[in-house]
Formats: sequence, structure tokens, C-alpha cells
Amino acid sequence: MVKKMLSNVFAVFVIFIILALIIPLNGIFNGMLLDFLLLVNIGLSLVILLITMYIKEALEFSIFPTILLITTVFRLALNVSTTRGILSTGFAGNVIATFGQFVMGGDPVVGFIIFIIIFLANFLVITKGSERVSEVAARFTLDAMPGKQMSIDADLNTGAITDEEAKIRRANVQREADFFGAMDGATKFVKGDAIMSIITSLINLIGGAIMGLTSGMEFGDVMSTYSLATVGDGLCSQIPSLLISVATGMVVTRTASEGSFNEDVKVQFTRNPTVLIITGIVMLVLMLVPGFPKPILAILGIALIYGGVFLGRRKTAEEKVSTAAAETQKKVDEAKAARPQSDTDYYRDIDNVFKLLNVEQVEMEFGYSLLHLVDERSGGNFIERVVLFRKQFALDMGMVIPSVRMRDNPDINPNQYIIKIKGEEVARGEILVDHYLALDNGDVTMPVDGIDTIEPAFGIPARWISEDKKVAADVAGYTLIDPVSVMITHLSEVIKTHCSEILTRQDVKTMVENIKKTNATMVEDLVPNVISYGYLQKVLQMLLREGVPIRDMETILETLSDHLSSMKDIDITVEYVRQSLKRTITRRFAEANSLRVITIDPRIEDMIVASVKKSDQGSYLSMDPETIQRIIAKTTEEVNKIKDVIPNVIILTSPIVRVYFKKLIDQFLQNITVLSYSEIDSETQIQSVGSIAL
Repeated sequence: MVKKMLSNVFAVFVIFIILALIIPLNGIFNGMLLDFLLLVNIGLSLVILLITMYIKEALEFSIFPTILLITTVFRLALNVSTTRGILSTGFAGNVIATFGQFVMGGDPVVGFIIFIIIFLANFLVITKGSERVSEVAARFTLDAMPGKQMSIDADLNTGAITDEEAKIRRANVQREADFFGAMDGATKFVKGDAIMSIITSLINLIGGAIMGLTSGMEFGDVMSTYSLATVGDGLCSQIPSLLISVATGMVVTRTASEGSFNEDVKVQFTRNPTVLIITGIVMLVLMLVPGFPKPILAILGIALIYGGVFLGRRKTAEEKVSTAAAETQKKVDEAKAARPQSDTDYYRDIDNVFKLLNVEQVEMEFGYSLLHLVDERSGGNFIERVVLFRKQFALDMGMVIPSVRMRDNPDINPNQYIIKIKGEEVARGEILVDHYLALDNGDVTMPVDGIDTIEPAFGIPARWISEDKKVAADVAGYTLIDPVSVMITHLSEVIKTHCSEILTRQDVKTMVENIKKTNATMVEDLVPNVISYGYLQKVLQMLLREGVPIRDMETILETLSDHLSSMKDIDITVEYVRQSLKRTITRRFAEANSLRVITIDPRIEDMIVASVKKSDQGSYLSMDPETIQRIIAKTTEEVNKIKDVIPNVIILTSPIVRVYFKKLIDQFLQNITVLSYSEIDSETQIQSVGSIAL
């Protein structure tokens, strides 16, 4: 009910303004009503000016063109009433008399000159400038409309905005154009009002003088009386006009409104309670001016301050309610998000379907019996062990392995786990949670009962021992491994085997950027201008594939820079890099500064060198199958002789033969290290434990 009354007040106010053009207001309540309306005119103009100062965009005060019309008609109605009072009695209320006396200071000529200056400043400077700005802004806005519409259509076509957002933006563009068109015409009201003020002042002065002289007054009394009233009346109309003109110049860049005028006035005039409070304070300060009607100023000031405080409290309460509602909605949304969805509901969102295409670099799946070993909330330390392994692997190999994605798999045996590389299974194992894996290293004196199995990482015979037999197995000489260590060891061996596949181009770029911090000159001269990230990735992958650490990136890059001529044959380039890393390779494969190796007969090396063919893509080995079979058979024989004594079998060749012999035996024998003499540190002792000869 209150809201409807507030909305209708403005309609009644407009009707009252029209009636005020006819009804003599100066005769009502001995002129107090006219004084009240003159002060309301000043206060209303001040409120409008302050609103234009506080708004951030035009839509916040989109009714401004209509307000210009209403305030202009309001001032004209007051001018008619004051002119009627001046011509009839020479007195138009206390406000006008106070304005005249305060400005004139007892001298009619000085007062009239000050009035003319204020009028000219308003008309020639502010009003004319606002009119020009409105005209130019209207033209530019209309010219920019097609471009804005095309921009909205482009955003809609690319999916940057929805259909609803596009409709809102198109409506805003149209409202902006309508507003500037309205402002271009509304500024004419301000201009006409300024002209009408000077005409009214001349009428008051000349008409009043004629009326005074015809009634028998002295010429000095006539000029004093009517000049006082004329200047006071002119200031009462020019000051609000000046404020409105300034507000017009500040708001010409705003857009039009969607709501009705009554609703917009109610909402937009009460949006900033601070404006009402400041206006009320100004009204109270005006009480200090001698002659101003203090009761009216006090009533207006207190009413405005009270209204501003009331609206401010209501706005704060609404914001609290809005914040509480937003928090409640957030909790509801979080609850909905946490609620499990069916597969049908989940995959209705096409983005969730695209998530299925993501391939994890390293992934482990667990049966439900093993989940408590992985879940940290259940006391599992598997994740912690993975973190420690990642740190150690980075120190040993110079490569940071990616995060291991872990998930449960209800489709496998509850005690099983699966290791995947790039989405494909590469290994699996089976764990007995309440048991220890017992390995016999040859020192077992008394076997302990258990479940026979195969150790998953190295494929050696083992036995699962229950926890109650742990002490007996330890005394018997078994090496006991807990279930988590079994999985970590298996995962580490799989990653060591497949680390060359895991190394991505982005990883290589990150490694190069890390080196750039300490050796920027070398990196900027070489990568990626001379050597691409893709080529460097292949070099590093070939080193990792044979277990050569890549931590010394500076040496690798310097070697590549020194052998740019051989870059076409990447195998030869990698051999140069390996030779530069001989200390690293020696530390990697030597034990106690000693290498026990199998050598190759020089005649076999000569046969391999003679079979090397070169092409545009590099070199390759072209040898008849019978010779290959004889070499592989002899190599297998020598490896079998020592593999039980030396787990890591090393074959030593000449530098020119190493890469081709490695490619040859990789097709038939796994986990055989092939080194060249140039890759061994000169201080390392080499012991031959076998020889491959035909």
C-alpha cells in the first residue's frame, strides 16, 4: 500500500505543477506555500545534481530526460506565481526578498549585474555546452549501433554469450540510442528555460516599474522595490536552473530506462541514501543565512536526513538478507554437487563425456581390499611413499615423473592392482594385505610355510608369510617386504622401464626453462632457435630408454651445440652425448669403481661396421639373418653363464659399434646394457668375464 502511494505521489505532483500555472500561489497561506515550493525547487535541483555525481552508468538514472521536462515546467510555474506577486504588490515571498537583499547588499545596480553574470554563465557556458555534447553523443551513438549489433551477433555465434544474454545486450544498445535521442531534445528545455528566465526578469523589472509609477510611487522607491524583487526572483529560478544544467552535462552519456516513470523515480531516487542525507545537511546549513525561513529549512533538512538514514538501514538489511540467501543457495548447490549422480544424469553434460578422452600418464587401479593402503584417512602411506620415490627418481635420473592417478577398480580381483602407462595396462600384481613377501636370497636355513608366488617387480620366486610367522621367517634368513613396499618397488621398476614414454615435450620445456635461470645465454642461443623442443625430447628419451640419467642438462645442451653437423643422424648425436656423460654413466653402472663386462670379438665388430648402411634419415644395420642368428646365439650363451652371478649384464663394445649392436640384441634379449669404451671413466677398472666370438 505504501509503495503504491509513493508511486502515485509523482503523478499528483505533475498535475499540481500544471495547476500552479493558473492558481496564484502567492496568496495561499500568506505566501508560505510559494516560499515552500521555491525551497523545494532548490532542494530538488540539488538532489538531481548529486545523483548524477554518484551514478556509475546512465541506466541508474535513465529518467533524466523526463526529469528535465518536469523541473523546467515546475520552475516556469513558480516564475508565473512570483511574477504575479511582483507586478501586483511588489512582494513575492520571503525567499525572493532574502535572495534579493543578500545578493544586492543595498545596491540595486550591483545586484542586477551579479544576476546577469550568473544568467550568462548558465546560458552561454553550461547550457550551450551540454546541448552540444548531447547532440554529438546522440549522433555517435546512432552511428555505432550497427557495429555493436554485429559484435553481439559475433559473440553469440562463437558461444561467448547465451541467447538470453544477447537479448539483454541488444535491448541495452537500443535503450542507449533512445536515451541519447531523448537527451538531444531535452537539452532544449534547459536552453529555453534559461532564455525564459531573462525574459521574466525583464518583465518583472519593466512591468513592475510601470505599475509602481502609475500608482504614484516615487521613482527611487519603484526601482528599489522592483529591482529587489526581480533579482531575488531571477536568482530563485537561475540557481536551480544552473544546478540542472550542470547535471545535464554530467549525464549525457547515459542510456534509457525500461520501467515506468513512477517506478523509476521511486527506485532511482532512493538508491543512494547518502544523497538525501547530504541534501538535508545543506538545507540545515542554509538556516545560517539571515532572512531564510528557518522552520521550513529545518523541516526539509530533518525530513531528508531521516529519509536517508531510514533508506540506508533498509538497504543494509536487504543486503544482509541477500547475502544470507546467497550463502544458503551456495550450500544447496554444494549439496547438490556432492550428491551422487547416476551415469545418465552425469553424462547428459557433454563436457563430462569429453573428460573420458583424457589419458593419464601414469595410473594405478586397486581392488577394494587394497584401498586402505592407499587412503591416507585410513592410515595408508602409499601416497607418501610415491612422493618420496618421485623425489629420489628426480635426483637419480634428472626427470620428474607426473602425478600417479589412483582409483579403485571393482572389476578386478580384490587383492590385485594394475599399473597403466598412458591408459594401457603394462603390469599387474597381487598383494596379500596381512602378509609379508619373503624372498630367499640363498641364506635360508629352515623354510617357513607360506603361499608361493612370484615377486611382481623382478619376477623371482617368493613366498607370502602371514604376520604371525614374521619373526620365524626373519630368523630363518628370509628378506621380508611389506605389501606397500612391494607395490612401490613394482611401480618404480615400471616407471624406470617406461620413463622415456612418460617424458613429454612440456616436461622438456620446463627443464630447459629451469636451466635458463643459471645459463640463459646458452639456452637462448640454442633452444628453440637451433634445436627444437621435439628434437631435444627425442635425444632425452633415447638416453632414458637405456637408463642414462639426464640430470646434467647443461652438458647435454653443450654437446648438442658442439655437434650440430651430425644432428641429421640422431643416433650418432646421442652417442656424442653419451660420451660427454661418461662420468654419469660410469657412476650409474659401475660397482666399487669396477665394471665386470662381456666383450665382443673385433671380427664381429668389423662385420657390424661393414653392414651399416646410410640413408637420408640416418644409419641402419643391414645384415643377413644367418649371421644375426649366430651372433644372438653366442650372446645369449655368454649372458646365461654370468646372469646368476651378475644381475646387471654389461656388454662392452667400441664406440662406432655400440648403437648398432644395442639395436640388434634388443629384439631378442631384454635388460642388457651395452656400453662403449668412450663412455667409461678412465679411472674405472674393467674386468672381462666373457667374450662374444663366432
